[in-house]
Amino acid sequence: MEAEKMELKLYNTMTQQKEVLIPITPGKIGLYVCGITAYDFSHIGHARAAVSFDVLYRYLKHLGYEVNFVRNFTDVDDKIIIRANENGEDPLDLSNRFCEEYLVDMGALQCLLPTHQPRVSEHMDHIIKMIEKIIEKDCGYVVEGDVFFSVDKSPNYGKLSGQLLEHTRAGERVAVDSRKRNPADFALWKAAKPDEPSWESPWGPGRPGWHIECSAMSAHYLSPKFDIHGGGADLKFPHHENEIAQTCAACEDSGVNYWLHNGHVTINNEKMAKSKKNFKTIREITASYHPLALRHFLMSAQYRSPLSFSASQLESSSDALYYVYQTLQDLDEDLSPYREALSEDGGKAEQTPEGKDIIKKLKSEFESKMLDDLNTAHILTGAYQDALKFINANRSKLKKMQKKQRMSMLVSLVEIEKAAREVLDVLGLLTTLSYAEVLKEMKLKTLIRAEMGEEDISREIEDRITARNNKDFAKSDEIRKKLTRKGIALMDFGKETVWRPCFPSEADSSN
Repeated sequence: MEAEKMELKLYNTMTQQKEVLIPITPGKIGLYVCGITAYDFSHIGHARAAVSFDVLYRYLKHLGYEVNFVRNFTDVDDKIIIRANENGEDPLDLSNRFCEEYLVDMGALQCLLPTHQPRVSEHMDHIIKMIEKIIEKDCGYVVEGDVFFSVDKSPNYGKLSGQLLEHTRAGERVAVDSRKRNPADFALWKAAKPDEPSWESPWGPGRPGWHIECSAMSAHYLSPKFDIHGGGADLKFPHHENEIAQTCAACEDSGVNYWLHNGHVTINNEKMAKSKKNFKTIREITASYHPLALRHFLMSAQYRSPLSFSASQLESSSDALYYVYQTLQDLDEDLSPYREALSEDGGKAEQTPEGKDIIKKLKSEFESKMLDDLNTAHILTGAYQDALKFINANRSKLKKMQKKQRMSMLVSLVEIEKAAREVLDVLGLLTTLSYAEVLKEMKLKTLIRAEMGEEDISREIEDRITARNNKDFAKSDEIRKKLTRKGIALMDFGKETVWRPCFPSEADSSN
């Protein structure tokens, strides 16, 4: 697609309104997203941020933009040091381990690798140089080996978050330091403490404060002025507010054109967070749900909206995706006998009018939702469901059609499949596996949730067949209902009974 012909509107936190994306350099986008602090397995709140900005990344590429996507790892931080000391482990070893585990989770969730994934520990020179510039501009000051940023020197401090300076608390993850000129001043550099990792600097050995890393690394990999900065809503203050202050102080021509923030994942009406111990790790969820189902769930609300976690929502996502993949698998099987004929036709046959209309509506609805601030809520409903219904209504009729009519229908079905796959691909819901392989994986996850094996279901099916043969229809129905409660639907095809995952009839939304 040609980016300049499609007007993508994004909600800019700075201006609190949707704005048409106009890149600094035509056809190119600089995108920086705050990554994780690597000291534990990531939870689904982290996953939502990753998926939200992966969708943005994919859609920008879909529109034809060349995207320089930077997502950092914080591998030097108080939380990392505390956890490493608890484990008797080197802090950098611990953070490296959880950086790698995070990448495993991202692969499972189909998140594309960013262009760059810088780590704090690898960019000390850039961080120190930026702090030096801030001090030169009289916006930072040194106290006993620590360096603080003076928020009083930042006239627009609080503009992004709407926080008035007199109402702000310290921009630190620790208690207010009495040595600060203003309680809201925040650390750029922390003097070394015993048994903590440290690096040499003009102010003595130490390590960076939390906020300076993103200013330094975004400036290095993009420039002090770039297109889009993203992160979770909780980062607006103090992290992003402090980033703006630092970068503006250090660099004359600086600024971010669009600030994007994703909403929280909530559980029992509270933000999911490690500090509240109410979180679910990505690994915990993907042990029993397919990663694509989790990704679908994370996109089930517009990215800026809060997203309430529940088992029933995950079941709905799993069920919706299974239907999509089963429809495409059934179509693939039904098209198989006609592949050679389609190849020989060489594109001579035209689509049916209805088929053309289905594709037009599917693409139009998809693009209109995505161009409106990446509105992925209900993205696979509406016209997408109409496309799947068209496939299911016509694939089984192919054998009964006249040759010319059949060829037009074949072309329509092939083109609808292409359009359906393209939507899945842009959303990150299409893998390199075949439809059949994905369906097999989803069935395995269903068995895990049901705490059953294939042999258990086979026995239930045999018991049901026996009950039906004995005209004990009450028992037959009870077996079906019992399995449905576990998310397993029995389907009869003549004398054969097969099973597929379904939405559990008594799913516990609070689980």
